[in-house]
Amino acid sequence: MTDLWTSAEIAQATGGAASAPFAVSGVAFDSREVSTGDLFVAMKGDATDGHKFIDTAFGQGATGAIVSTPVDHPHILVSDSAVALEALGQAARARMTGKVIGVTGSVGKTGTKEALFHALERAHPDGVHRSVKSYNNHVGVPLSLSRMPRNAGFGVFEMGMNHAGELAVLTRQVRPDVAIVTAIAPAHIEFFATEAAIAEAKAEIFQGLEPGGTAIIPYDSPHVALLYSRAERYAARILTFGMSREADIHAREAMPALGGGTLVTAKLPNAELCFTVAAPGDHWVSNALAVLAAVDAVDGDLAAAGLALAEMPGLPGRGERRILPVAGGQVLLIDESYNANPLSMAATLTQLGRESADRRIAVLGGMRELGSRSEELHAGLTDPLVAAKVDYAILVGAEMAPLADALANRPGSVIGYDHVPDAASATSLLTTHMRAGDAVLVKGSNGIGLSRLVAALVAPAIDGASEGKS
Repeated sequence: MTDLWTSAEIAQATGGAASAPFAVSGVAFDSREVSTGDLFVAMKGDATDGHKFIDTAFGQGATGAIVSTPVDHPHILVSDSAVALEALGQAARARMTGKVIGVTGSVGKTGTKEALFHALERAHPDGVHRSVKSYNNHVGVPLSLSRMPRNAGFGVFEMGMNHAGELAVLTRQVRPDVAIVTAIAPAHIEFFATEAAIAEAKAEIFQGLEPGGTAIIPYDSPHVALLYSRAERYAARILTFGMSREADIHAREAMPALGGGTLVTAKLPNAELCFTVAAPGDHWVSNALAVLAAVDAVDGDLAAAGLALAEMPGLPGRGERRILPVAGGQVLLIDESYNANPLSMAATLTQLGRESADRRIAVLGGMRELGSRSEELHAGLTDPLVAAKVDYAILVGAEMAPLADALANRPGSVIGYDHVPDAASATSLLTTHMRAGDAVLVKGSNGIGLSRLVAALVAPAIDGASEGKS
């Protein structure tokens, strides 16, 4: 197997000095994630110092480290480990001869990144690299870049932000050949004056486009004109996607598929494709169209992409669906516990309303970083809840008080609800109320901790399955 990095290459990229020759097959900055053959990047942060975990990292199999203080292990000594990681990421991008795709957006960027990885990997096994988890910030992006194999044919990178100027820095590291904006929503509105300002910040992704690059933007967004005008400054080609027939890549037809998901007939500039999106919901149709636009932009295999979209598994915390055994039958659990904003809340509630179930239950956690509009936007979930014919809602966290008040004061409201302070209270309440035939949606900002609720519900099902095998 070809080494990911040699000590000489790391030293050259970072301007550091090697204590001894070594080679690595991976990169990590969290000692808990170090595996055999990794390079451990010991960074000093506000809360802790990675140098304290050097022995732990090497005990778990690290073969080298980047450090700013000499240690008794093979290392590259630099003045600042965080700056060195960024330099290593830039070196990985510089040696990459394939195509790089960058993804951002207020919603859907992780799902789109994963779908794009599967779409390209279907035709190019072991030839596609992507950022894992949601490593999309000032340390996650260079880490993901530094992990890119030297012979990768494609790289797919997610980039996030919650302040203006952050994406401009990240996109110049990624230097995408194709840049995607999935959607614009009032996520992080606490830090922006308007939603248009969010669109302006997301459009920074185009600043890093390579010469001849392609920008992919959502046609159905009210901010399409702003995104288009910003893309024109940097992109040689602009593709729009959406449900409107005016979009360059659009859904001519979209209908429920047998067994879930959506059967889509998509029109592209020079092709037409009929395929199934395994993940249910209109938002996933939109994500799939963005994926096809990107595959087309890098001259990828559209047919293979369609097959991959039909087989793509659900992502934990982002729409993964589980069947839980309960007394008398089963419960459908829809896990959207990783993140939430008004647009994604409305989209997932719409999908809940389409589920065939005896009862629909929504466990909704507060949405963070909404600033002065928090009360308005939380109360605004009333109509989507009613439209989805939700029978019972558990509202979690102080942010959900305006929604509880709106439901209480809504004339003729038929939605039963409880407002609880935290995920532990919600878990206790849900396990009491849940019964066979229910469809349960769990969604909230990550800081609310609803992933713990999901874990508590899933654990008994896993334990039960384990007990059935010898």
